[in-house]
Amino acid sequence: MTYQQAFDLNGNTPPQAIALEESVLGALMLDSDALINAVDTLREEFFYKPEHQIIFRAIMKLFGNSQPVDMQTVVARLRLDGDLEAAGGAYAVSKLCENIVSAAHIEFYIKMLNDKYIQREMIRISTETIAKAYDETTDVVTLLDETEQHIMDVNDANSSVYRPVSDFVHDAVMQIVEAGQKKDGLSGLESGFVELDRLTNGFQPGTLIILAARPAMGKTACALSMARNIAVDFRKPVAFFSLEMTGQELAMRLISGEARLKSDKLKSGKLQPYEQEQLNNGCQPLMDAPIYIDDTPQLSIYDLRAKARRLKQRYDIKMIFIDYLQLMTAGSSDNRNGNREQEISMISRQLKALSKELSIPVLAMSQLSRAVENRVGNKPQLSDLRESGAIEQDADIVMFIYRPEYYGIQEDDRGSTAGAADLIIAKHRSGALGTARMNFIADFTRFENREDGSFGADGASGMGASMPQNVSFDQQGGGMIVESKMNQDNDFGADADAPF
Repeated sequence: MTYQQAFDLNGNTPPQAIALEESVLGALMLDSDALINAVDTLREEFFYKPEHQIIFRAIMKLFGNSQPVDMQTVVARLRLDGDLEAAGGAYAVSKLCENIVSAAHIEFYIKMLNDKYIQREMIRISTETIAKAYDETTDVVTLLDETEQHIMDVNDANSSVYRPVSDFVHDAVMQIVEAGQKKDGLSGLESGFVELDRLTNGFQPGTLIILAARPAMGKTACALSMARNIAVDFRKPVAFFSLEMTGQELAMRLISGEARLKSDKLKSGKLQPYEQEQLNNGCQPLMDAPIYIDDTPQLSIYDLRAKARRLKQRYDIKMIFIDYLQLMTAGSSDNRNGNREQEISMISRQLKALSKELSIPVLAMSQLSRAVENRVGNKPQLSDLRESGAIEQDADIVMFIYRPEYYGIQEDDRGSTAGAADLIIAKHRSGALGTARMNFIADFTRFENREDGSFGADGASGMGASMPQNVSFDQQGGGMIVESKMNQDNDFGADADAPF
């Protein structure tokens, strides 16, 4: 929809500043300082009159070719391009030089033209959205995403400026200094898994991370453990989009890992007194954790993007987890008509774009093909990613979960494989490849550091290592109350069922 169509529907005069446009163009032709000051910030769209846009294009062509810019050269350029008549003729160009503005204030005048342009764009976008919203054939999810994207495009275009390389060098040096000041020297977001963080240097902003494995290898448990570490130990808000499991099931897993109670015990509800206390102690840090769960099934990439933007704006989330990629849909009729590989390719590209847009890491889980089961050693490879090679292409990091014990391997070059789980980094766009070994606790469906290591904001080691001991359970109200610290040192004796 054009500006004219949009404003014809409203019957209003579009926001504009014709006199200011004329003065700015006159200044560009008569003052070289004005042109130099304006070249990086002034754009063709800022001019409302089509004639002024044509004249501005001619000025920029001359400037780009290192030719002098004045009234005569601009008229000659317009004549050469065949645009002189469309620009209003030589007389119209000469009239622009009668009332010029000072080069010292041209940045302010450009800001005023920019404001008018933004107003026109917002009216155009809103009018177009209203017209499409009345159309019964319009897909509302697609419309919502398109509208949100158009508005963000206007904002990005308004805020984007060219920066010299010195700015980026300064930012890089500051990042190096900040990393050096950290206890572990990591520049990115810590996952809480020591070996993994050493390999990745922490998850960097704007990166797409793929966590892939065969079914029952523990993808959800691994991602949920990372989310828990980031939110509980480091107090960083995270979002978890679960397309497979319900939010309550995820909460049950978190409680099981935090309280060190088997899931079947939690489901039955038949807990011993000490187990009830474990439950209370385990729930408290989770209640306070900034984890935001969305368990919408068949989530489309457009829905996810819209929700992620709102979560970033409202809670300043630092990382997004998606469980899992193959359960997502493209969400538009255009993509549903294509094959599944094309759809997955589009989704992976959108996830990479989302990570850059929000400047946070995005971790998406992915299934692997059955080729793993038929390979000697059963170790996964990049070619095992299901349905699309674009996943490998778009991802900055590809990690595989490999549990040797699952395939009957009792010992390898690192010793016993009992309870061991390897995170194999098979692709790392800006870092080293390698393998991080950790423990997989099947009873509690959680991952933890293989060796005792210090991590977390309070120096705690492992999930659930620092839980408040003065919290009890209100049997009547179902809530949690604080008890005396005298009850913290309980002796469970030699009970074989006691977890500690």
